[in-house]
Amino acid sequence: MRARIRDFFETKDGWIFAVADYNHPEGLRSMLRYVPDERGEREANGKRYRKLDFDPAFEFLRKERPSYVRDLHTVPESDVLRLYQPSVGLQAVAKRDLRVNKIATILADAGVPQTEMGITGSMLIGLNGPTSDIDFVVYGPWWWKARDIINAAKAGGEIQDLDLATWQKIYKKRKPETGFDEFMLHEKRKGNRGMVDGTYFDLLFTRDWSQIEPQMKGKQLGPRKIVATVTDARFAFDSPAIFRLDHDEVSEIFCYSHTYAGQAREGEVVEAQGVLEETAAGLRLVVGTTREAKGEWIRSLTLQEGVGGR
Repeated sequence: MRARIRDFFETKDGWIFAVADYNHPEGLRSMLRYVPDERGEREANGKRYRKLDFDPAFEFLRKERPSYVRDLHTVPESDVLRLYQPSVGLQAVAKRDLRVNKIATILADAGVPQTEMGITGSMLIGLNGPTSDIDFVVYGPWWWKARDIINAAKAGGEIQDLDLATWQKIYKKRKPETGFDEFMLHEKRKGNRGMVDGTYFDLLFTRDWSQIEPQMKGKQLGPRKIVATVTDARFAFDSPAIFRLDHDEVSEIFCYSHTYAGQAREGEVVEAQGVLEETAAGLRLVVGTTREAKGEWIRSLTLQEGVGGR
């Protein structure tokens, strides 16, 4: 079964998972997100569901289906009842939601093909509520064009940038290892967030099918802090975000924390702290080895020095 990050699927038990990888040699690597529950806070097609966060999802599966619990949740393809794909679901969601339709129209009018965009999260599976955010997907190289279009739309007043209260809410939720000013310096430059008619949205990157390749597993060696120059940032907004490096020992950073995705551009010098891993191709630094990435970070020294020198 071909599935990418940002896809969702439902199992024969009625459990809904978010796909968390591009490669699935032993089943779909994913995270459990929703389970049927008569007292659940979400509803779709007359059925109520309960949303599970990271730790409760593992606890649920350890009890109900321990065979799924590995490094992530690995679900046999034979247990999958339905696959939800962002690019397939967008048209139906845009028809019933003017905010999603507005984003899609802005991008389409500026040249992004309809087939290269999608909707994910609760809206894709019909479990969104009145306060749900919009998780908008664009595929491969088109993502970079879409980001430029969104930033131009902000400048033109078609959509809005985030206000201070929303930025503070995000900062509190993410709990980064940096101060608020440093957080804002990096985040404002990324340009992948916005507000449409009062609703917060993310512009999310997913690889084009042609960009997908196997990822080597690594053996953890211990904590490490490095300073290096970024040589390739084409997957800086992927999950994991990947920064290829010019460094004597470490060839790349794998970042599993959404907080530090897109944190640096090609040619910039970064400081990063995480866990060193050894792979068949050499050493890499992993940032986001825990849910909140405590004691781990990526910062662009080039960006900070540029601001400090003004």
